[in-house]
Order: sequence, then structure tokens, then C-alpha cells
Amino acid sequence: MELLRLEHKKLWHRRSVQTGVLLCFLYIIIFGDLLSYQWFTFGSADDFTSSFGNHFDGYSNIRKKQEYAKQWEGDLTDETLQAMVRDYQERAGSNDISEYEMTDWEALNAWVQTLWPELEEADQPYIMISYVDPSQLTGFEERREKALDNFLDMNGQTGEEKEYFLNMYTKVDTPLQYRWTKGWTFVTADFVSQCGVILGIFLAIGIAPMFCGEWHDRTKALIATTKNGWKKIAGVKVMAAVLFTLELYGIITVSSVFLQIVFLGTEGWDMPIQCIKILAAAPWNVLQAEIYEYIYLLLAALGYTGIVLLCSALTKSNYVSLLISLAIIFVPMAASQFLPLWGQRLLDLIPFVGSSTDIFRTNTYHLFGLRIWSPYLLITVPISLGLISLPFAVHFWAKRAKI
Repeated sequence: MELLRLEHKKLWHRRSVQTGVLLCFLYIIIFGDLLSYQWFTFGSADDFTSSFGNHFDGYSNIRKKQEYAKQWEGDLTDETLQAMVRDYQERAGSNDISEYEMTDWEALNAWVQTLWPELEEADQPYIMISYVDPSQLTGFEERREKALDNFLDMNGQTGEEKEYFLNMYTKVDTPLQYRWTKGWTFVTADFVSQCGVILGIFLAIGIAPMFCGEWHDRTKALIATTKNGWKKIAGVKVMAAVLFTLELYGIITVSSVFLQIVFLGTEGWDMPIQCIKILAAAPWNVLQAEIYEYIYLLLAALGYTGIVLLCSALTKSNYVSLLISLAIIFVPMAASQFLPLWGQRLLDLIPFVGSSTDIFRTNTYHLFGLRIWSPYLLITVPISLGLISLPFAVHFWAKRAKI
């Protein structure tokens, strides 16, 4: 334990780590979370030209929107949808942005566009719910099932794979229970999924020098004189790196959940994810989706830690180790768009390359004759890659250190 304490202290005493953690906190929690709630995303708007034009009143504006949405809470039926669209049109007619900005217009428009595409007028410069006749919005549940069926066909997902998702869909409770969607959309479809890459960058900054830093700091000879074996010291370094990962993850997660509760409260946690993405097949509510996304973030972070440690053990330069570690995330992300679908799916299994928002999608992997929904592999493969990397990291560093 004393060795671990000293190694952990040594890690945190590095200026790059202190600066990196501070920047990570500022970028994710202050700019990405706090200011998004209070200003960029939820601040009231006088125009839609820029988020920077929003007022600094997110907290009170969220409360107003939640209060407005309560009149529609409950079963999402044809009548409810029609009433919501009609109310939006009345408010939009006033040409006062603050009036129709109060509505859940983004979700409404997405639902109508997806389920009633035949009502869209190509020559209309306005969003669809501005001109559609609310009385024509009928058969919500039937159209949702048909739209999912057509979507799977368009994706080439037929036969057993199609049946897999249609059976999953049958477990979704109907009618859908509507709650104000924008807050939970921000959390589950935007914020958490975007934390991964940023977290990966600062993990690399902190962990990349873990092994190769001994050459950089010229302490290899000093370590050689200690009574502890190379592998024991390597094991301590691994534990210190994992502890650092858990600490950084904890700082980000606890802070973001705290701000979420302060600004959004807990209302709407039981809303089905179909209210966020109408063609989602999973029978999950938004709380389950958020829990999954934070688990994904944790396991991806731990898996990435193992891979970065292996990179550090294989090099003698902090900078080379850092560049390789960052390349593991960014090269696959850049190359993915040029690959066939199977190649993209394969790269998604690398920590932080895939996305936790696959819970809203119908992606699958075919493995040993089994059909596996992508979110399951996206949380198991990254941590497995990290665990596989750790013994190699210890072995290679101990072997090179003896030379």
C-alpha cells in the first residue's frame, strides 16, 4: 500500500496531470454542462441565430418548460399529439419566439416528420409542425410500428434480425408516456456520449508517461536498486493508473449528475426512450439509458487505461506514448467513414471510438452464429481489450527495464 500511495502521489504531482484534470473539469463540467444548462442550450432565446444569444436564465427557463409540458404528461395518444401541435401553431402565430420556444417543438417535429412523411411539403420553408393539419395526425402507434418495420427493411435488416428487433419492440409499454423531452435528450443523446473522447484525451495525458516516464525522468537506475521486483513495481503502476482513471471518472460523473439534478430534477426518469428517438426498439426508460451510458463510459475508460499502459511500456518517450495513445482513438474515428459497415462496427469496439447512443439504434454484431445487439458488446469488448493489455504491459516493461 505504501508503494501505491507513493506512485499515486507521484502521478498527481506531475504538472501535466494537474493541468489536464483542471482543463477536463472546465471543458466538460463548466462549459459542457453548467453553461449548457444555464446558457447555451436551455437559456431563453430571442432568436435562433446563435446559442450565445441566449439569455443566462437556464434554470428558470427549464422550470417554465417543465411546467408547460405537465399539461400533456401521460399517455401519448393521437389526441394528445394533435393538441400539442395545435398549441404550437397558435403560439408560433404570434411571431414571439419566447411563446413557441416554450413548447417541445423539436421532439414534436421529429415525430411528425418520421411518422407522417406524406404530409411534408417540399416547398415549405418552415418546420413541418408549422403547417401540417393536426387533424391528419392519426394512428400514432400503428404508424410507429410500421415506420420501424420500414426502417429495418431500408437498413437491410430482414429475416431473423428484423424479427429480433420487432420482438424487442413488443416489450415497449404502450401507449408511450410523455414527459418533457429536451432535458433528457441533452443528457442521454448528447452530453454523456460526447464526454468519452474528451475523457480519453485527458486520461492519455495522465497515464501515457506511467512506464516510459522512468526513462524520461532518468529514474530507471534508481528503481533497479530497490528491494522490490520489476513486476511488483509495474503492478503498483497499473493500480495507480486505474485509481487515477476512477478518480477522474468520479469527478466528471458526480459533478455532472449533481448539476443534472439541480437543473433538471428527477422528473421524467420513467419516460421511454422512444420519446427521444421515435424508432428506438429497446424497452428502456431514460434513466436506464443514462445508467447504461455511464457504465459504458466507465468500462471504456478502464479499457483505454490498459491500452495506454501497454503503449507506455512499449516506448521510452512520453511524447511517443501520448501520440500513440491518442491515435488509438482518433485514427479509427477518422478512418471509419471510408470503411464498409462491417469495418465501422469493428472499430466501434475500440474504447471511446464507438458511442453509448447505440441504445437508440438497431445495430447488431454476428458472432459465432449469435446475433448480439451492439450495446452489449460496446461495454464488454473495450474493458476486455484493456484487461488483455495489462499483463503484456507489465511483461514488456519489466523485460525492457532489466536491459
